[in-house]
Amino acid sequence: MSEYIAPLPEITFLVNGLMGTKNSDSDSDSDIDKDMVEAILEEASKLASGVLSPINRLGDIESSILKDGRVITPKGFKEAYKQYCDNGWNSVPFPEKYGGQELPWLIAFPIQEMWQSANMSFGLCPLLNQGAVDAILSHGTEEQKEIYLPKLISGEWTGTMNLTEPQAGSDLAAITTKAVKQENDSYKISGQKIFITYGDHDMSENIIHLVLARTPDAPAGVKGISLFIVPKFIDGKKNDVECVSLEHKLGIHASPTCTMSFGDKGGATGYLVGKENEGLKYMFTMMNNARLSVGLQGVAIAQRAYQQAKEYACERVQGKSITGQGDKVTIENHPDVKRMLIDMRAKIMACRALTYYAASCIDIAKSGDSEALAMVGLLTPIVKSYCTDMAVDVTSTAIQVHGGMGYIEETGAAQYYRDARILPIYEGTNGIQSLDLLFRKILMDNGNNMFNYIENMKDSISECDYLTDMVHKLEIATNHIVKLGKAGDNEKIAMLASTYLEMSAIIFCSFALYQIKAEYIEEFDYYMKFILPKAKSLCEILLHS
Repeated sequence: MSEYIAPLPEITFLVNGLMGTKNSDSDSDSDIDKDMVEAILEEASKLASGVLSPINRLGDIESSILKDGRVITPKGFKEAYKQYCDNGWNSVPFPEKYGGQELPWLIAFPIQEMWQSANMSFGLCPLLNQGAVDAILSHGTEEQKEIYLPKLISGEWTGTMNLTEPQAGSDLAAITTKAVKQENDSYKISGQKIFITYGDHDMSENIIHLVLARTPDAPAGVKGISLFIVPKFIDGKKNDVECVSLEHKLGIHASPTCTMSFGDKGGATGYLVGKENEGLKYMFTMMNNARLSVGLQGVAIAQRAYQQAKEYACERVQGKSITGQGDKVTIENHPDVKRMLIDMRAKIMACRALTYYAASCIDIAKSGDSEALAMVGLLTPIVKSYCTDMAVDVTSTAIQVHGGMGYIEETGAAQYYRDARILPIYEGTNGIQSLDLLFRKILMDNGNNMFNYIENMKDSISECDYLTDMVHKLEIATNHIVKLGKAGDNEKIAMLASTYLEMSAIIFCSFALYQIKAEYIEEFDYYMKFILPKAKSLCEILLHS
């Protein structure tokens, strides 16, 4: 099993292109130049390859364990997390006011990709913490920000997201965790949450849980949900919060997936974020942040699987070439293996380009650009869904490249497939993403944001006839969905949602590759010939179902 090597040329090319960075000796208003970008990414790659990757396989084998009420992470994880925090990597995108470096998300995303490629189980801890920071930053009081953000941003504390319950699943309207207000304006929280990533662990001093719960007089359904900060420790004293069990999962074994119990001894102390009954809106700040990051995880784990498959194909000698002449060759020379490798590479590069573009839109939206903000909303379900489905596809193909050896755990290829399989499920299943795309992002504005982006694509691809034709078909499909929406045919729309999302994603990815085709012509040509044509079939399904 090889160690991860960050694809720095691809990453740096995309970042510099999207950011418009200049050489350090050129006139520029930006504090960030190409040399700085390359230096940051190079240093991040060293931690990924030299520290996180070597403990990835060990973490898969050992798993996190629950012992005497405490979660213990696998050997090396605690030390790696300390090194990660000491080097300042946890603070990259966050405000300087609270100890962050305030670097663009377009730099933070490639750095995160490296963590997730090298060790996805490890990378989940800062991913969830990132969402907690965003939620408190966006909706917390000034006092809450001063108390929690410096510690969360430094990594001394970590954050979690506590949504679902045994009886609720994705239906948050069904949650029953209670929050009773106390005289000192705190709340007593009681209830159980499941599937809580890093709900307990031994890597940080404190864990700050963001918990959805209901006050006694709250309205029924999602309108009665509030959000609370529930620390594991308050002023050094243990709060009434316990991890009562760990899930035994298909993959991401080193990442503890906890069942959390609040209030077994009378009630965990919690603090309201924002206003009562506004919790779901606040939690979506975390969830939307996490959904883009999960899409990025898809790119990352696919990249890791491709690297190992490529290395194996270059070393494995088996059979003669298709001509039957000469000595035996390495399997990378066999046409079907060549096909699999370019298929993997093209899909990864397309999804990476689309995901980084979403990161650049976040940065632009921070300046108040409403068009960029709308683009983030449109891209979030597409990136989350399509990139994670791609990851399952690519990690499966990586096993196929290995042949029978890929099915043997000792090669390590199977771990990437097992780890990737959670991605289409958590942070809202991909079916939920497709519903979000159609009902919230398309129909709520009669498709205007999508139509605007379609026009932007048309303006850039006039000399590429086939891609122009596919963009036109996306316009036709979007008009069809809008028409169904006006007719109130919601059940049919829901049945077509996944098909529409996949069609949109393939065309978006094709456009992303088109913009860098001069540098990645092989990937672009393959995508045009073997992947983009699927959009035509999907359009036919949409129009005639």
